[in-house]
Amino acid sequence: YEGQLRHKTEQVKALLAQHGFDPDVVRETIGMEHPWHYRNKMEFTFSPEGLLGLHEQGNFRQVVSLETCLIAGEKIVKAAMEVARWARDHQLPGYHKDTHEGLLRHVMVRESFATGEVMVALFATEAPEGELKEAAADLTERITKALPDVKSLLWLENRAWADRTQAERTHVLAGRDFIYDELCGFRYRLWFDTFFQTNPVQAAKLVELALEMGEPKPHEKMIDLFCGVGTFSLPFAKRVKALAGIEIVETSIESAKRNAKDNVVDNTYFLARDARRGIDDVLEQFGRPELLLLDPPRSGAGGKVMRKIGRAQPKRVVYVSCNPETFVADIAELAPFGYVLKTVQPVDMFPHTAHVECCALLVKSS
Repeated sequence: YEGQLRHKTEQVKALLAQHGFDPDVVRETIGMEHPWHYRNKMEFTFSPEGLLGLHEQGNFRQVVSLETCLIAGEKIVKAAMEVARWARDHQLPGYHKDTHEGLLRHVMVRESFATGEVMVALFATEAPEGELKEAAADLTERITKALPDVKSLLWLENRAWADRTQAERTHVLAGRDFIYDELCGFRYRLWFDTFFQTNPVQAAKLVELALEMGEPKPHEKMIDLFCGVGTFSLPFAKRVKALAGIEIVETSIESAKRNAKDNVVDNTYFLARDARRGIDDVLEQFGRPELLLLDPPRSGAGGKVMRKIGRAQPKRVVYVSCNPETFVADIAELAPFGYVLKTVQPVDMFPHTAHVECCALLVKSS
């Protein structure tokens, strides 16, 4: 594991050096004390034969059935195996991606390490009615008996051809349609489609790093770009005068608003808009921020968004990245606007994989 951490540090340094940045600003990668069973969410797929597992690398049509998983939370594995046995016992067919026939598509399991609550979501092409009503009742009995911590058991209808965990209708078999999770002292409601950090131990370290680098102050205004459900927004909002969050996914913005209300954070303004147009809207209503944080998807923010940030002229930019390659390309766009890269801290969010997260600080030169 120490070798993995060294490799990830060198990977980030090499990318920065290739693009003309000083590799010495990169700190050593922060690892985990116990780098196993760290994931709080997993999505499993059914094969056409009804076996449950994960896609074979490089071949989404082939499903490798599983009996265990060393990076998923232990309740997640137990829940998935319980669903797999249920499907075998009832001889229910899996979904065939080519013929678009079959019943069972995916199982998504969330586990909150903070509250202990678990969500089990089954994605199928039909509703749990008619002949399936008895099977659904048996699934409910099995899951609630084997895992008392399951506070949300869902049967989700998905007839779309796209191979994604999406739903046209939600049937709550037991509990509610969301679970509670906590991070850095804030409570969040998580639905089946809510994006939330999948490694809560390292996510807490990431939030602490962002706060340390950003140095938010009580008189300052701040923008949180790609804010999601407010993972960074709420801790920062407690330390600044006002915070505006921008996110293109409307359900995430609704969750962010609800999470702010649940946590009695009343100095936030959340906008459902794409990043480029959202910046313009916020600047018009909000004025120039002293601090801007962005946590874009793996594809990065893109040149147009980064140039918008440069023209907005925040004093400090905290960039949280899950892809060092797009991170380096993005921050290069800020250099002509006078921003200097001060610190890059890699964080091992995904031990035993090739991925590495980074938290970086850029400062506007005087």
